[in-house]
Amino acid sequence: MSTVFFSRLTLLIVAATALFSGAAQAASKEKIDRRTNEALAEFRSEINGADAVLTKAVGVLVFPRITKGGLGIGGEYGEGALRIGGKSVAYYSNAAASAGFQIGLQRRRQMLVFLDQKALDRFRASDGWEVGVDASVTVVTVGAGGSIDTNQLNQPIVAFVFDSEGLMYNLSLEGTKISRIHED
Repeated sequence: MSTVFFSRLTLLIVAATALFSGAAQAASKEKIDRRTNEALAEFRSEINGADAVLTKAVGVLVFPRITKGGLGIGGEYGEGALRIGGKSVAYYSNAAASAGFQIGLQRRRQMLVFLDQKALDRFRASDGWEVGVDASVTVVTVGAGGSIDTNQLNQPIVAFVFDSEGLMYNLSLEGTKISRIHED
């Protein structure tokens, strides 16, 4: 095998270790709640139509910080809270791996808005839920000062991606696995 292959493999292992170093031990519920509150406040203050979306929601799964990195092979990880009626009712991790043309490092906030009670019930009853397998999700990317097109809210689950920092080619939620953490 070539030196280039081993160099890339070594770089990938180092990047994956750095990316997932916090994955083994989940953040505290308090820390996740604090970050979730900050993400929701930012969503409401910077995105036109956010309040209307949150009012229609039967549940909102907020991942205040997802880190994604890749160099040919990539991965991402984040932790968040499921809010129903404005209160955290469960905590989840978001993890994905991917292969293909990708390079870079990115942090983003992500929210899954459940607009249908049956979809929320199926999500909560699952043991490891995967986007694209267990349910289809419409992805809406919005920047600061952007607005939400309510025509995109015709699906049971809508994902909002916002506050992207960094540059990452290849944004998709397909294959993202969401698992419950902080089992009581």
